[in-house]
Amino acid sequence: MTIDVGHVRAGYPALRDGHAYLDGAAGTQVPETVIEAIADAYRAGIGNVGGAFPASSRSAAIVAEARQAVADLTGGVADGVVFGPSATALTYGIAAALSKSWGPGDEVVVSRLDHDSNIRPWAQAAERAGATLRWAEVDPASGALPAAQYAGLIGERTRLVAVTAASNVLGIRPDVPAISALAHAAGALCYVDGVHATPHVPVDVAALGADFYTTSAYKWSGPHIAVVVAAPSLLETLHPDKLVPSPDSVPDRFERGTSPFADLAGVSAAVNHLASLAAAGGDRRERVLAAMAAVEEYEAKLFASMLAGLASMSHVRLYGPAPDDTSARRAPTAFFTVAGLAPRAVAESLATRGVNVWSGNNYALELCRALGLGPDGAVRAGLVHYNDQTDVDRLLACLDDLA
Repeated sequence: MTIDVGHVRAGYPALRDGHAYLDGAAGTQVPETVIEAIADAYRAGIGNVGGAFPASSRSAAIVAEARQAVADLTGGVADGVVFGPSATALTYGIAAALSKSWGPGDEVVVSRLDHDSNIRPWAQAAERAGATLRWAEVDPASGALPAAQYAGLIGERTRLVAVTAASNVLGIRPDVPAISALAHAAGALCYVDGVHATPHVPVDVAALGADFYTTSAYKWSGPHIAVVVAAPSLLETLHPDKLVPSPDSVPDRFERGTSPFADLAGVSAAVNHLASLAAAGGDRRERVLAAMAAVEEYEAKLFASMLAGLASMSHVRLYGPAPDDTSARRAPTAFFTVAGLAPRAVAESLATRGVNVWSGNNYALELCRALGLGPDGAVRAGLVHYNDQTDVDRLLACLDDLA
């Protein structure tokens, strides 16, 4: 099953400016179908939920459909889908709720591979509760996060293990099922950061062993909405701080304030967009799985071309697994430096030629320190399903000129 990338690109108005959008790891562009879904919600009229009038009912239907769409994307259930403004905000909220039952002697395990949003909320919650924070380390040569080390980190007092499904700078995908199995064997919960993984691979929260799975719609062609997916029965055991008059049902009790209803319409449209990327039959969940498998295959080939080009340049230093390491499971994200130039200077130079990349630590602060990188971090170029070979070729040509 293949992706017609030309057809896909034609559906993204922003790509018409001629830039090579290799900045998708920080947020993707949005297709016309998502833009129209958001606009249509406003055109039809929406109101806060719980009202006796049609606009209120439309909002309630939008919320219900968005929950089901995310459930179809991740393999969760609609009643376990919690919406919020960002993965960071949602993780802080879950950490605050979970840590109410923690105390001295309890332990929390985090990893150096993760985005800071899956480290600092847990570290700060553990400190407030008097719990101990334990670290899973990366291999500084390859950036890999060996799963075997968790056997020595997880014990009978471990309450939570937080780990990423894919590094947001190196793309490395650790063995989350093995890590979550160790956590569950000790009676601990596993919180999986799926923000960087979800745009690139089929997701099954049960197969990952994720008790909580977070993802951000703006990383997979949707609006700026984030999600935590969990079993409703697990959410029922948590009691977050909330306003007294606000709903106490699950998942509503975790959503503070009025929801952005029009943007939630865009979330559903974004999932439908992903489901349409490959010509597959079946229900939406089946079409999403088939499409994301095609996305993974397409991006892997394009990423191999990018890595080969970067590795061939003597003035470019790549971080992460060796380009020819076929055993490394990665999302299509490259992290590199250019000899004699600060990462920001590289990004600025590429921008003048219509190539969009990021520089810095990209909130992977602990990982950058483990890799021996300074405060400036490195340059990040990432692929998503609307990128093509011309984008890669432009990046490589611009970097070649910087020699």
